[in-house]
Amino acid sequence: MSWLYLFVAGLFEIGWAVGLKYTDGFSRLWPSVFVVISIAFSMVFLAFAIRELPMGTAYAVWTGIGAVGTVIYGIVVFQESSDPLRLICVGLIICGILGLKLVTD
Repeated sequence: MSWLYLFVAGLFEIGWAVGLKYTDGFSRLWPSVFVVISIAFSMVFLAFAIRELPMGTAYAVWTGIGAVGTVIYGIVVFQESSDPLRLICVGLIICGILGLKLVTD
């Protein structure tokens, strides 16, 4: 169950990171509210995951999910660069996440 909590925490991590783009420096109310709520849920689910998972593993996977998801969102929605070298780097992050999952009991 802790890996599921960690995955959900990572999704909320993507939500608040992407949401920052829409807040216009926290000058827009509803996107700002969304970001604050997403941060709170992300932290709560991370805290649930850390009950059973090693802290370092959970934190690395949490930030990795957030980073990969945010990059993919940027490529798809904002037409950010999908340069092959950039995608290879994202792939390395994914390999790191999977590696941590495989070596963690």
